[in-house]
Amino acid sequence: MCGIVAYVGPKDAAPILLEGLQRLEYRGYDSAGVVVSNKGLKMRKVKGRVADLAAAVPARFKGTVGIGHTRWATHGVPSDVNAHPHLSNDERVAVVHNGIIENADELRAKLEADGAVFLSETDTEVLAHLIARTVKETDSLEEAVRLALKRVVGTYGIAVLDAERPGEVVVARNGSPIVLGIGEKEMFAASDVAALVRYTRQVVHLEDGELAVLRADGFNTFASDARETAKEPLTVDWEAAHYDTGGYEHYLLKEISEQPDTVARTLRGRLDERFNVAHLGGLNMDARETRSFRRVKIIGCGSAYYSGQIGAQLIEELARIPADAEPASEFRYRNPVVEADTLYVAISQSGETYDTLAAVQELKRKGGRVLGIVNTVGSAIARECDGGVYLHAGPEVSVASTKAFTSTAVAFALLALHLGRVRDLSPADGRRICEGLRALPDQIKEILALEPQVKELAEKYADSPSIMFVGRVRGYPVAREGAQKLKEISYVHAEAYPASELKHGPLALIGPEMPTVAIVPDDELLDKNLTTLGEIRARGGRVLMVGHRVADPKLADDCLIVPKNEVELDPILLGIPLQLFAYHAAVALERDVDKPRNLAKSVTVE
Repeated sequence: MCGIVAYVGPKDAAPILLEGLQRLEYRGYDSAGVVVSNKGLKMRKVKGRVADLAAAVPARFKGTVGIGHTRWATHGVPSDVNAHPHLSNDERVAVVHNGIIENADELRAKLEADGAVFLSETDTEVLAHLIARTVKETDSLEEAVRLALKRVVGTYGIAVLDAERPGEVVVARNGSPIVLGIGEKEMFAASDVAALVRYTRQVVHLEDGELAVLRADGFNTFASDARETAKEPLTVDWEAAHYDTGGYEHYLLKEISEQPDTVARTLRGRLDERFNVAHLGGLNMDARETRSFRRVKIIGCGSAYYSGQIGAQLIEELARIPADAEPASEFRYRNPVVEADTLYVAISQSGETYDTLAAVQELKRKGGRVLGIVNTVGSAIARECDGGVYLHAGPEVSVASTKAFTSTAVAFALLALHLGRVRDLSPADGRRICEGLRALPDQIKEILALEPQVKELAEKYADSPSIMFVGRVRGYPVAREGAQKLKEISYVHAEAYPASELKHGPLALIGPEMPTVAIVPDDELLDKNLTTLGEIRARGGRVLMVGHRVADPKLADDCLIVPKNEVELDPILLGIPLQLFAYHAAVALERDVDKPRNLAKSVTVE
């Protein structure tokens, strides 16, 4: 949520800030603004899109140091006044901020008593006044920011300018990401590497509690106690071209279409033909330690949670270890029992999802062993975990997750294979799963070739007021993710239920006005699933079946037939036509596919 960009160097800052903010639009926002330093601070901010901000920036908006922001409203309605940056009353200090200041009301009251005049409803403006008062008492902006933040309770990623120190930017983080970009005699900072990759691939991730001072000739980082810290730059694999639509109408369709390649990258170098096992060196566990775990607990939010349900099923089937998945947003609040013989797995595409990060930190505090499955190298969750698996799916720009969801399910198949072969999975079954995994990219291509048929079906069902999704055992998390995709990008209400639960309540909703999307794999539960279709049809419900065989016309109005893999891996394939179905339903309804209302790509606040 929200986006930060900062620049210091020899170039005109405004175009760099605006281009960086455009790269961060996928994070979700309702207003945008920039400020540059040039004989004082010059600011422009607007309610609306970055394009509106660019139109409002005058030609003579010059300065070689600046900060920019896209805001997603938390305190105060979207407006020009509430947009970031925020200035101190003397216009000396400018601040942009991601996160929430929990004691903002208390600080605001004290500052107003000291004479500060607040123009906005935001918690962020507190920081501008607080730093402005502190900077007059110190000899450095870094020290002023550090002392001011000692009075703050909450989460923040901030960038700060001081008009009297025009050659530097100070940034800091606590629970909200800040990444530094190292250029040639220029420095950048942002809340996401997407804003940096056009200019540099050398980055440094700040840890919680760290600050950094950026100057054109380099940077210094400090802990909250003013002790200087040492940081080693990383080289990111992503390039600016990864953030272009590549000729597709929407990022979402591009990312769905990339899945044969992204799955191949997730698998690359990780399948051992000799021993029919998965090589996952990043787990940082030897075979003896791996065998010591008696349970697996998976945590994630949204689509990550549903991929975790697929993962739990895979682990139980292949490794015969009890496994379950839970929303990280609930896990972190319920004082969980953390057991030494439980392996915890945290999932996040961005690696910065706040609820998941907080759950990981709580697990680590209680001595839990935590693995991460993330897409972003060097992200906060990746750094917090004891080991893990990178997806290598490339940047995902559209708010709705598709390729990262699929690659996460594949990563869980690799983890389940690894755990299983250390335990009781036979070499023959290991070979069977390895061959199934190798077949996935080509099978995904076959599914993508069905797009014209899926488009026709999506347009047929798009005007439904509500759609039921059902699946049984392996099919249930696929149904949940299918419903999630449909409602988040098309705004069509969708519910997902286990097929076995229909008669325990939801069947009352079934009728001609409520179609059902049924996930029906060709497995040992096929007959049970076909019986469920009969129950729906007997009550006048329309049925779209997604599976491996064409159903009797008496059981389904429409069928989407996908290639069959091993029964354990079939859920990975069954979810992909549902992504296309949701996409084309959203297009038919003229929705903003890549930036659905009220949602953001990376949820970094509570």
